[in-house]
Amino acid sequence: MILINLLPHREAARKRRKEAFQITMFLAAVLGVVIAGAVYMWYQNKIENQQARNAFLQTEIKKLDEQIKEIASIEDEIAALRARQKAVEDLQADRNLPVYLLKELAQQLPDGIYITTVKQTNQVVEMQGMAQSNERVSELLRNLSGNTPWFAKPELLEIVAANATVSPKDVRRVASFKMRFQLVRSSDLKKGAEAAPKNEKKGAANGK
Repeated sequence: MILINLLPHREAARKRRKEAFQITMFLAAVLGVVIAGAVYMWYQNKIENQQARNAFLQTEIKKLDEQIKEIASIEDEIAALRARQKAVEDLQADRNLPVYLLKELAQQLPDGIYITTVKQTNQVVEMQGMAQSNERVSELLRNLSGNTPWFAKPELLEIVAANATVSPKDVRRVASFKMRFQLVRSSDLKKGAEAAPKNEKKGAANGK
């Protein structure tokens, strides 16, 4: 007996394949959405963690900035206190400078020179006077530069020929001069005295 299938089997098979493809595509789409959602949540969790770390770091940075400001203010106060201390020490040391100035000038002035004016501004002294000759002025410069530790950097500002009236009948030719030098503080002298032995030791070590 011969059986003949008169149903549209090709259309049915095509329909089944189409339905299977649609189901597969749907499942693939659902799986893609799930994977994408999982990846999104993972990245979102990472971002939130990083943002939390950034917020923590910002808080700590602000604390450190405040501490740095406090340290800077303390350093400024320390610097101000040191400056005040140095100013007080300089004032104490400078009290005796006029005495040293007059004493050293009296010792270093050569014969044939007399001083007319002495003006001190801080550590700088300007001096004017009369000398019998230019050689006397040169001798004074040498004395100020090499014979006393209290004076430094002497320089001749001006020297001109002038007339000095000794008496109504005695007018002599002299050299009028102006010079400038620096007074050395006693604290600077102490530092120089302390540094000298160290330099000598270094020189001896280098010589070996």
